[in-house]
Amino acid sequence: MVNPDFWRNKRVFVTGHTGFKGSWLSIWLHLMGAKVKGYALIPPTTPSLYNEAKVGSLVESEIGDIRDFEQLKSSILAFEPEILIHMAAQPLVRLSYREPLETYDINVMGTAKVLEAAKVCKYLKAIVSVTTDKCYENKEWEWGYREDEPMGGFDPYSSSKGCAELVTSAYRRSFMQEKGIGLASARAGNVIGGGDWADDRLIPDILSAFERNEPVVIRNPKSTRPWQHVLEPLSGYLVLAQKLYEEPTKYAEGWNFGPFEGDAKPVDWILSKMTALWPNSSWKLDNDAHPHEAGYLKLDVSKAKKHLGWGPTWRLEQTLTRIILWQQAWLNKHDMQKACAEEINDYMRDMNNADN
Repeated sequence: MVNPDFWRNKRVFVTGHTGFKGSWLSIWLHLMGAKVKGYALIPPTTPSLYNEAKVGSLVESEIGDIRDFEQLKSSILAFEPEILIHMAAQPLVRLSYREPLETYDINVMGTAKVLEAAKVCKYLKAIVSVTTDKCYENKEWEWGYREDEPMGGFDPYSSSKGCAELVTSAYRRSFMQEKGIGLASARAGNVIGGGDWADDRLIPDILSAFERNEPVVIRNPKSTRPWQHVLEPLSGYLVLAQKLYEEPTKYAEGWNFGPFEGDAKPVDWILSKMTALWPNSSWKLDNDAHPHEAGYLKLDVSKAKKHLGWGPTWRLEQTLTRIILWQQAWLNKHDMQKACAEEINDYMRDMNNADN
């Protein structure tokens, strides 16, 4: 699946490297010997995984906004990447209700500007543009969405990611194919793991309440999502980039990366497992009115299994245990760069064992 030998000395440009997923990806690429340049705003939270794991010591880092086309283009061209992974985004549903114009500006026009800059890169062979499972028109089906389902989105965030998919498709057909650049989009489920401190996300909210010895306040206990450890979709992005690099046209399309079939669970299931792992913890229902959020969402990953040879590695219960252990290590002031590296090595070992 993920081939460390492939990544050794590859020049990889990552947008959004200061974020939660971007920080984990940067550490992983560094461990495999890739030469990484990241381009992003300052870390979005305090604390942040980027700072706690000292990610800036591992990669070349430039602080910038993907909406600043001239700086972005100059940064990409100066680095001369072979592979580009675009993850910079406004990633929060509830924030998109408060800041819809900014959400569309970052997620739609920001994606267009990344691709516009990338299309003139001399050595670029593969681009993975990361969107979300929420890009689909959600009909509250009990089965998983497949890659050919219509794009949509009730809220501005989900809609903006559907729009980003359309932008990616247009750039693929209009520009990248004729240049021999493989451009694919990647749609992942609800990503969780150690080092996430974002507002309005379930796991950070749970851990924050645990640390304060307060009940976790939950909006929608029956909402069901395709929860997965952060390394799961990242492994998918890496496998997809490998395939695009070798065969730019064959794999240039949309791909789902989700968990095992049985790991799309409701919020109250997550709570029951995590409260069992953290002494003297509890939760209660928030009865206030809140903006609309999807109730049920699942991904079908059959296509990635069949054509990429990719599949999930860690079950959800194992993921939740690892999150608790990561958080406790951070609270005990361990070396979190080392902790992340060890977790990545554990994942790659388990991934290879499963593959064999």
